[in-house]
Amino acid sequence: MLLSKMAAEGGGKEMNEIKTQFTTREGLYKLLSHSEYSRPNRVPFNSQGSNPVRVSFVNVNDQSGNGDRLCFNVGRELYFYIYKGVRKAADLSKPIDKRIYKGTQPTCHDFNHLTATAESVSLLVGFSAGQVQLIDPIKKETSKLFNEERLIDKSRVTCVKWVPGSESLFLVAHSSGNMYLYNVEHTCGTTAPHYQLLKQGESFAVHTCKSKSTRNPLLKWTVGEGALNEFAFSPDGKFLACVSQDGFLRVFNFDSVELHGTMKSYFGGLLCVCWSPDGKYIVTGGEDDLVTVWSFVDCRVIARGHGHKSWVSVVAFDPYTTSVEESDPMEFSGSDEDFQDLHFGRDRANSTQSRLSKRNSTDSRPVSVTYRFGSVGQDTQLCLWDLTEDILFPHQPLSRARTHTNVMNATSPPAGSGGTNPGSNGNSITTPGNSVPPPLPRSNSLPHSAVSNAGSKSSVMDGAIASGVSKFATLSLHDRKERHHEKDHKRNHSMGHISSKSSDKLNLVTKTKTDPAKTLGTPLCPRMEDVPLLEPLICKKIAHERLTVLIFLEDCIVTACQEGFICTWARPGKVSVGGFMLLFCTQQMATMKAY
Repeated sequence: MLLSKMAAEGGGKEMNEIKTQFTTREGLYKLLSHSEYSRPNRVPFNSQGSNPVRVSFVNVNDQSGNGDRLCFNVGRELYFYIYKGVRKAADLSKPIDKRIYKGTQPTCHDFNHLTATAESVSLLVGFSAGQVQLIDPIKKETSKLFNEERLIDKSRVTCVKWVPGSESLFLVAHSSGNMYLYNVEHTCGTTAPHYQLLKQGESFAVHTCKSKSTRNPLLKWTVGEGALNEFAFSPDGKFLACVSQDGFLRVFNFDSVELHGTMKSYFGGLLCVCWSPDGKYIVTGGEDDLVTVWSFVDCRVIARGHGHKSWVSVVAFDPYTTSVEESDPMEFSGSDEDFQDLHFGRDRANSTQSRLSKRNSTDSRPVSVTYRFGSVGQDTQLCLWDLTEDILFPHQPLSRARTHTNVMNATSPPAGSGGTNPGSNGNSITTPGNSVPPPLPRSNSLPHSAVSNAGSKSSVMDGAIASGVSKFATLSLHDRKERHHEKDHKRNHSMGHISSKSSDKLNLVTKTKTDPAKTLGTPLCPRMEDVPLLEPLICKKIAHERLTVLIFLEDCIVTACQEGFICTWARPGKVSVGGFMLLFCTQQMATMKAY
């Protein structure tokens, strides 16, 4: 009895131990304590009642070699640092910019990668009271404040992102269930906006802003019921995936405002969403403790993953460990340098994306593919998952070719100079749906003729604009520039704040309340036994508080928890001996101070 009790206690201690390293097939990932970022004073932070800690990266092409910049929020504070990654120790005493807000808290932020330089960056910050601020933390300037009087929406900002390929358009989601499209060059007006209907579909509606002169917001999207927790643009910027507290994933053609497809969670709300590097798959996570893989082409759930013990807060694909190989390795037509670039070089992710697109090309050889993605949750665990061919293509014979993995190892040549530009890359992605077979028949999506003609100027939105529906005519989304190189979970919120009587009538959007018992077992929400169940490659407890950030960079993985600690995990072979010596010296100094 005593032995069993001791074993149980030992097992519990093992389970609760915070991991500082883990091993996958490509090697050892190691936490670098000298590369940890946090609030400079290190005073214990009371995370209760605070919004999730978020992290944003941008590369400013600094010739010094330290081109990456890091922004993160903790409570009412916002910090902006030079990010030195695995190379050098973090200097918390010298933030480039620090801001403390009163009466509201930062909830999310996003850099404009198109306009970033060593002298200036454009950073959007969303707040708990509904405002959005445009700042330049390098120049230490505040450019504009949107929704300042909260006349557009009074609820918390849940997600804010620049529209891909645009220097001026950005999209903002709120816990009211609404999204708004803004232009930084226009004002918001001194009165509550009036809207008129542009497009309406199942559980969504899009309105334009009625005014004599162009003003913000340009568009208002009402999506689903309850909070709109997150959205993500496809790699080519043409599609928008949204996840809501009502448990639905909804994927829209952004330019034509057409619903491409939907999916329902197994239980509860969906909290996070991400796209695969080639735009063919979407992964979601949420209150059912699962990660769900959804095929963009077939508009159906193809797998679920169970490893977390609580809500999944972030999902993200890792483009640097995606495996790609043609079925006949001897037919590789590139040079030795190209082959090294594919597996070890700085443009590894871009090479992977271009080769992934070959799978659906009629004149290419079969390609063996394995996608890697990760997830973190409120259970303080990090999970890594592999999405393999037997899951992606269950009715096709598996390739006999040995799969190579695009990972960095100790013998790989050093990466090119300059940092990685997270969230952006220089490769144009094949438009999802353009070069793939017709989608399978499905009952959970609407017709989307615009998918086969996504680049046409005759989209639904442009048609509405041309007919004079709104002032949006001068701000067509097709004017976007060519791409450069590049929960607090509140329920039962109102569907928006519009004071005008005419606008109130437009808010009466027909919504179908979905009975979970009726969706279970349908293509919208398959039963657990109807789809493959993934097991994580690794599932490790890496923090004391719930995890809120997971970002894959070229030489490391970045995570953050609600305590406000931003941690760097070096990839296999990416920490030099000097780096380990620096870490050793740092630990030794800390030990001497303790004595």
